[in-house]
Amino acid sequence: MDQLTDLKAILHSKRANIYYLEHCRVLQKAGRVLYLTEEKSDKQYWNIPIANTTCILLGTGTSITQAAVRMLASAGVLIGFSGSGGTPLIAANEVEWLSPQSEYRPTEYIQGWMHFWFDDAKRLQAARLFQQQRLDYLKRIWGKDRDLKNEGFNSDDSDIAAALDNFSARMAISPNTGDLLLVEAQLTKQLYKIAATRTKQGDFVRDHGAVDDANAFLNHGNYLAYGLAATTLWVLGIPHGFAVMHGKTRRGALVFDVADLIKDTLILPWAFICAKEGATEQEFRQQCLLNFTQHQALDFMFEVVKSVALKTDWAEKCKP
Repeated sequence: MDQLTDLKAILHSKRANIYYLEHCRVLQKAGRVLYLTEEKSDKQYWNIPIANTTCILLGTGTSITQAAVRMLASAGVLIGFSGSGGTPLIAANEVEWLSPQSEYRPTEYIQGWMHFWFDDAKRLQAARLFQQQRLDYLKRIWGKDRDLKNEGFNSDDSDIAAALDNFSARMAISPNTGDLLLVEAQLTKQLYKIAATRTKQGDFVRDHGAVDDANAFLNHGNYLAYGLAATTLWVLGIPHGFAVMHGKTRRGALVFDVADLIKDTLILPWAFICAKEGATEQEFRQQCLLNFTQHQALDFMFEVVKSVALKTDWAEKCKP
């Protein structure tokens, strides 16, 4: 029991690691979770610091033992099976994630979520709160990150400021979540265009199946964000189906809602920057993880979801 307590000593919102593994075996040995790589002449074991890990993506050529899964679950680490490079996710529960099971997760957040979720007007207001937080986060990070500014991503630039102001104005008067989704998609399309211009990739077209670096990096980075979002919701005990934006018919839509809080801010610009610089997939992934840590992405997700779940002053009329 003491061992399990030690494993959970680091709050999920403070954990630093996401792992993507391929062509290896994940196993438990001597009370640790390791992954084993087999070269032609020897075998090498590498330790996974599970108490400081949020999720693990298992790519092509991987296997995992039951004992390793047991230890990962005891530390609250989510496991996802994925294709090459981390995309797409292909197994198994809760939007392709194998969720650690615990009957001791908090209930106050799901109870707070249910307090507003069945009311269409309140759910729309929650969606607006998510979008406003997303907008504020982008303005804050793009306004202070020196590396992004050096690459031309500054929230004070006229074209970026105009896109954000237009989104804010239209978001405030969106009559339903369908319209809000349309407005949100148009903002992201504008940001793609701005990013392509800044990085001299003017022929860019967003295509999830395309093989160019910018599209591949966007896919990869977005799935990393989904891992953080899934972790946030699991820790807070809120099922992934209770979305506020992406619709009640998508089983894991709340994961997409939460991931959207950071995707445009931390994934989108670096996908284009890394594509311009000819970075490898691993280099891009390391840049994403650095961004998550530097700008406290997981902390931010927890703060937003908790504040919406525990909000008590819902207006009777949520339309402006």
